[in-house]
Amino acid sequence: MITLHRLKGNEFVLNASHIECIEANPDTTITLSNDRKYVVQESIPQVIEKILEFKKRILVFPLGSEPDQFKRTN
Repeated sequence: MITLHRLKGNEFVLNASHIECIEANPDTTITLSNDRKYVVQESIPQVIEKILEFKKRILVFPLGSEPDQFKRTN
């Protein structure tokens, strides 16, 4: 989930996994896989950065919970 802002400044949270397309028309418009559209204050690079940070948080193992085959040995 990523936090974004509508053009009027209202904050909302969007499920980044459902994003199909991001365009600048000139406002940043996010289209979801169900064709619903959101126009946001953030630029395309800002939205992409938020998506990458979200994916990093969910894909990285929490410290100390790594499966044995991924544990570091010193």
